[in-house]
Amino acid sequence: MKIAQKYSHLNGEEYLIVHHKDTYDEILKIIASISKEDIILKKSNDKTRKGKLMIDQKHLNKVFSSKFNAKNWKEARYKYYVTTNPKLMQELVPLAYEDQKKFLIDHGTTDPIASYKQTDFVKDEIAIEVQFGKYAFVAFDLFVKHLLFYSGGVINVGIEILPTKKMQQQMDTGVSYYEGEVYNVLRHGRNNPAVPLLILGIEP
Repeated sequence: MKIAQKYSHLNGEEYLIVHHKDTYDEILKIIASISKEDIILKKSNDKTRKGKLMIDQKHLNKVFSSKFNAKNWKEARYKYYVTTNPKLMQELVPLAYEDQKKFLIDHGTTDPIASYKQTDFVKDEIAIEVQFGKYAFVAFDLFVKHLLFYSGGVINVGIEILPTKKMQQQMDTGVSYYEGEVYNVLRHGRNNPAVPLLILGIEP
């Protein structure tokens, strides 16, 4: 698998090169180690592509998981309590999970709501999402998950791995692709989402 395109948001790649060069090199090597032999084709059940041979993205996800897990990249959860009070939010987010409930109760919340988000792989304060899913999943990764892990002090940079349009055309309909998602980020302005990101567009 090769990296055909990449976009660095808020100096995400530059941060990796300066502060985590060895880990960044490891990520690049893992992606490069996935060969054409790792890609399995399946008969599509999509209405517009029914019967055609398409890349099996579920299998490819498993290949990525196996490769990253072998290098001690692990799934991570970020637990937190929810508030709709913007003033409390500023003080709540930096607190440890164990302290957030007490903070909310002390400030008048009678029944604090606990929640969590999880991400595919985390190591060295870097989060990686490999996304071959539907369009909405990538927006959730970029504008919710990476941002939440970043504001919570779990990571310093997020990486999103996506198929390019060329690769996406060989997959089921509805799969997100690199060019479209980078366009969405650019359309929101240079500082949104407010988290350093590296978006990688891959293809065989």
